Amino acid sequence: MKMKLGRTLLVPGLLLGGMGMLWAQDASPVPADNTKVNQRDRNQNEPTAEQQKENSSDRQLAAQIRRALVKDKSLSSTAHNVKIIAQDGSVTLKGPVKSDEEKQAIEAKASEIAGAGKVNSELQVAPSK
Repeated sequence: MKMKLGRTLLVPGLLLGGMGMLWAQDASPVPADNTKVNQRDRNQNEPTAEQQKENSSDRQLAAQIRRALVKDKSLSSTAHNVKIIAQDGSVTLKGPVKSDEEKQAIEAKASEIAGAGKVNSELQVAPSK
């Protein structure tokens, strides 16, 4: 028995693979070559998630910002998944977002929680389709 779901033909038992294919169709294109981003993140002066301290105040700060982003259903799943790195009360935001409006909304939420002047944004607006 075959079922048609969206534009992808699915065979029972392969539902998860088909769902992944549907998701991939809806996802915004991401440049295949992220060499520059990888080089940036290898720089010792660039904060990465691995460098986030394990103190409770930084963990709570990052968690508060994450909750605020996920709670905002007007943001895309891409925006919900930006990297949030808290270090000594300051926050660095990294990753792609779908629009300038999304970027500004994320930065505003992070600044509201962390405080003015405590947010460094390295968010990048993904090219439109």
